[in-house]
Amino acid sequence: MKIPLQKLIHSDGLTIEATVDLSELEQQNNDIRKIGPVNVKCESLKQDGLFHINLHITGEMILPCARTLIDVPYQFDIQTLELFSDDQYFEESDESDIHKIEGEILDLEPYIKENVILEIPFRVYASEDQIKENALSSGDGWSVMTEEQNADKIDPRMAKLQSLLNDQKNENQ
Repeated sequence: MKIPLQKLIHSDGLTIEATVDLSELEQQNNDIRKIGPVNVKCESLKQDGLFHINLHITGEMILPCARTLIDVPYQFDIQTLELFSDDQYFEESDESDIHKIEGEILDLEPYIKENVILEIPFRVYASEDQIKENALSSGDGWSVMTEEQNADKIDPRMAKLQSLLNDQKNENQ
């Protein structure tokens, strides 16, 4: 999302809406499995020699469930304010919240990406219904059993001992 500097200077209260493709975040960040088009609404205001750019970023990304690693849709809605200066003598520092505009075009995409990455939660969990739909019940050499199924079966290695115990019960009666 690029805005010409002259457009920012000559228009007071500029509003722009655009859809931005951030699919390259899928390769950069292992947690983002898929990210759809991101809707961005940008409102600008020039005040005290600074451009106040208010960004409203909305979209959806697919993240892995912390328990099962199945895909979980995560919707985000971000409100942020970025400050920019076109002063040629302004020097940007690491601790400053003010960014310098390089050249004649303000590219907002890096700031949009940064805010989307900051919005990624540490953990997301799938709903119980999703977990039940995607849970495995058996695999190579294993299966999920209920307690009743497990109690009914006698270990074949212990079958002879079980017959001895049954014989002892019969003798005692």
